[in-house]
Amino acid sequence: MDIRHLQYVRQVVKCGSFTKAADKLHITQPTISKMIGNLEDELGVEVFVRSGKRLELTDAGQVIYERAQHILQSFDSLTSELNDLTKLKKGRIRIGLPPMVGAHFFPTVMSSFRNDYPGIMLELVEDGSKKVESFVADGSLDMGVALLPTQEASFDSFTIVKEKLMLVVHPSHRLADRQQVGLPELAEEPLITFREDFALHDRIQEACLQAGFEPRVVYESSQWDFISEMVAANLGLAMLPQPICARLDCRKVATVPLDTPVIPWQLAMIWRKEGYLSFAAREWIRYTRSMMEAD
Repeated sequence: MDIRHLQYVRQVVKCGSFTKAADKLHITQPTISKMIGNLEDELGVEVFVRSGKRLELTDAGQVIYERAQHILQSFDSLTSELNDLTKLKKGRIRIGLPPMVGAHFFPTVMSSFRNDYPGIMLELVEDGSKKVESFVADGSLDMGVALLPTQEASFDSFTIVKEKLMLVVHPSHRLADRQQVGLPELAEEPLITFREDFALHDRIQEACLQAGFEPRVVYESSQWDFISEMVAANLGLAMLPQPICARLDCRKVATVPLDTPVIPWQLAMIWRKEGYLSFAAREWIRYTRSMMEAD
């Protein structure tokens, strides 16, 4: 027995005739008669009997018809919901964003996406790049923004930001008026960085070690604005991405380009290579890629 058997029974009851039901279903009368006959053979009962010129349900047919009503209603609801999903009328996308990324890069694209797809809910999880990457890997998130490089074997991705880190210092600091600063010049300076669960923490640590010194970290935070306020209070120096530095109050802090080496800050939207992506998630990737992909 399949769903068509139940649909045919329902239509015959509604029309009171095999011929009229066949017309409604756009099939031939012999076809519907054969399908009902197959159902009767399979279940070992009669579904319809003729009473004069009328077609009536048997007792067994009545049970089948009543159950069919519930099954077909559920089937119709399922079809309708799947149709909504495939046509992007509804859905949910779980997206991971590092704290410094969300407010700066995503409000515009989120607003535009929401206007085009009002039935799709965007569920945002703010956490450091390391955790976002692990949550995407274990399927807790559909996708997320992470600092490159990531595990290329595990993720598909596209780059959304290609920038570099800038040095942030108090306006009275000896380096505040420089055109650029070499990383080795920071060997003895107190540094304020992101916490260890942020990928940028590791990136700065690695760059300093490659430049020949162990960074002297005096404070750590998960918030870029708090880091900049600590610099403004002359508690130390920091390295922040150029787009974030553009938002800082130049009366409180000074920003200077870092050189020899330049520390890149490149962000990508990542999602698992192996794993199912919903219609909504696939559309979010296409949509954001068209608006944000960096050259």
